[in-house]
Amino acid sequence: MTTELRRLRNYIDGEFRDAADGRTSEVVNPATGEAYASAPLSGQADVDAAMAAAAAAFPAWRDLIPAERQKALLKIADAFEERAEELIAAEVENTGKPIGLTRTEEIPPMVDQIRFFAGAARMLEGRAAGEYMEGLTSIVRREPIGVCAQVAPWNYPMMMGVWKFAPALAAGNTVVLKPSDTTPASTVLMAEIIGSIVPKGVFNVITGDRDTGRLMVEHPTPAMASITGSVRAGMQVAESASRDLKRVHLELGGKAPVVVFEDTDIPKAVEDISVAGFFNAGQDCTAATRVLVHESIHDSFVSALAKAAAETRTGMPDDEDVLYGPLNNPDQLARVEGFINRLPAHAKVEAGGQRVGDKGYFYAPTVVSGLKQDDEIIQNEVFGPVITVQSFTDEAQAVDYANGIEYALASSVWTKDHARAMRLSKALDFGCVWINTHIPLVAEMPHGGFKKSGYGKDLSAYGFDDYTRIKHVMTSIDG
Repeated sequence: MTTELRRLRNYIDGEFRDAADGRTSEVVNPATGEAYASAPLSGQADVDAAMAAAAAAFPAWRDLIPAERQKALLKIADAFEERAEELIAAEVENTGKPIGLTRTEEIPPMVDQIRFFAGAARMLEGRAAGEYMEGLTSIVRREPIGVCAQVAPWNYPMMMGVWKFAPALAAGNTVVLKPSDTTPASTVLMAEIIGSIVPKGVFNVITGDRDTGRLMVEHPTPAMASITGSVRAGMQVAESASRDLKRVHLELGGKAPVVVFEDTDIPKAVEDISVAGFFNAGQDCTAATRVLVHESIHDSFVSALAKAAAETRTGMPDDEDVLYGPLNNPDQLARVEGFINRLPAHAKVEAGGQRVGDKGYFYAPTVVSGLKQDDEIIQNEVFGPVITVQSFTDEAQAVDYANGIEYALASSVWTKDHARAMRLSKALDFGCVWINTHIPLVAEMPHGGFKKSGYGKDLSAYGFDDYTRIKHVMTSIDG
């Protein structure tokens, strides 16, 4: 008996549509490995239609007074709260995440972030007018950019969708958003909710694969391309966008160092770091994946971390005792398995290191010790429930190891020595440095990295500013 797949559709110019050429792809629940829906595999005609709708809607949305855009975003936040259980169900099918954690760890911050940007909508001011040349007054205007082409990832489809559309709409831009081809369901539901609140064409969703994303970025209409994804994808977007000088906003990979000094409270640090490393199956660009621990406590720390890993559970979404669900897709499972299978002889798997079950894409919480700085698993992002451990001798070596990679998104320092924490917060070349904690985010503070982790900021007033442009207006005041 064949189960009929649920049909997802694009949302363009205020209505749901199939792909113009009728092509679709199957969407698989990673907890079961079984297809549950089909989604449009959008092509050039679909991208053209979505961009035309966003362009047509832009002038009126841009010209709304900020208070009206704020009202719309506040209504969206309220609607997300009211329909939270529907959003959770769609996201769990997308990702296999635990239902309870999706309810408590994703819906509240998403709603809060939308409300933050609703407030930011009323902060489109430039600097005060002034005379910098005799007889002339200068004014600085802050304006929306235009149509924004946005691509969200599969690790947090709902939340990263919010990080994309909320600042863009608040600033007066219109949006064409593409979710990952493996996780379109919650984004299509968000389109239904948002589309009932904003004018048609202001918010559009098209589904598809990397070719669809490429068509969006290469399209002449968008003034900005924004992507959260891999370094490879970010480089391709930057190269493509350079051909017509689009603005680019890139939030890419991470390989967060967790620097643990000898004065650290080991039980507390192990508890917090293990959660920050294994949460969402380690599929988080800020995950606490790369522990650097002082040699004097190395063995005891590794032992405690391995014990914590052994006590951490993965499993089905309705199991209230699991910390995380499956990896998102079979390719990601194969990627994580490949890193472990290729470990050098000097590495030691302290916990985990194997797939869990034969249905879905679950992988055991894993700790690997004995690693060297140039090992593949140290230098490259695993994006799975794997924590590596290295030993360092002094502060200088800790900084050298921490900074000695191509990623520069997030990091943390664990010490009771305030002066040392301040020195490390300056020395660590990462967009975020947490001290005695790892992974909390708030809407008011910026999120974004350096080096191959990309450029531009999400969240905060800095993230809002990224979706605006600056115009100088000068007027004569003589006669």
